[in-house]
Amino acid sequence: MEPPTILWLASALLLIAGFAGLLLPALPGVLLIFAGLVFAAWAEGFAYVGWGTIAILAVLTVAAYIIDFLAGLFGAKRFGAGRYGVMGAAIGTVIGLLFGLPGIIIGPFIGAILGELYAQKDIQSASTAGLGVWIGMAIGIAARLAVAFVMVGVFLLARFV
Repeated sequence: MEPPTILWLASALLLIAGFAGLLLPALPGVLLIFAGLVFAAWAEGFAYVGWGTIAILAVLTVAAYIIDFLAGLFGAKRFGAGRYGVMGAAIGTVIGLLFGLPGIIIGPFIGAILGELYAQKDIQSASTAGLGVWIGMAIGIAARLAVAFVMVGVFLLARFV
């Protein structure tokens, strides 16, 4: 098999895994998309998509992670989650991965509630904090999706315009 063909196949696999990873926290979606786009540029010897575009894509990749992190913190803090609520949400996310999509959605919420209850908060405050964590996660996912599509758009503009 020719090297460009291998690079195109790797690019396609990375992009597919990356888009799946935008919704599944177990996969670093934006990072995989970035790698897939770099492989696609490499397959053409960087003739159409150069290092300037790759640098822009790298900045967007870093920005996606920063936005995602800040969205989670904002949601948790805005709705009153404390340190134990945030730690509980993180643990709930990891445990939730074992139960597929329902676990990914419900795990952080339950984890945040349990963390807040551990910190001696009442059920109302703990539930509100859990909701905040979930809203922050949803905002983070939306931001990752938006940045991923911007990245693909930047790549396509550089490639075809």
